[in-house]
Amino acid sequence: MTDLRRIVGNRIRLVRKEQGLTQQELADRSGLDDAYIGGIERGERNFTIDTLDKVLNGLNIKPDELFSGMSLNFNQDSKRDALEELVSIAVTLNSDQIAALNRINREILKTMK
Repeated sequence: MTDLRRIVGNRIRLVRKEQGLTQQELADRSGLDDAYIGGIERGERNFTIDTLDKVLNGLNIKPDELFSGMSLNFNQDSKRDALEELVSIAVTLNSDQIAALNRINREILKTMK
């Protein structure tokens, strides 16, 4: 899997979750299969520009909205991956759950010092 494919897939997942959509809902909106959407989000699918266009239409966003703020600096993959994973989890949580996640993270960081 290429770094760019994984980065784009993570970004699609993040936008989808920010919009409160399931993979099935995005699949329905974009005319694609939900398993295919999952493969895109995991960076497993080598999808075409036409497919990306369908996904963007399903998300009702423009290409620049998907890529705005994205850094394509591949030198810090592990940090970016960790941050993107935390963000993708956090957007699904309520405020109490986020507070609990923050407390857990702080405790974990204390043990790493």
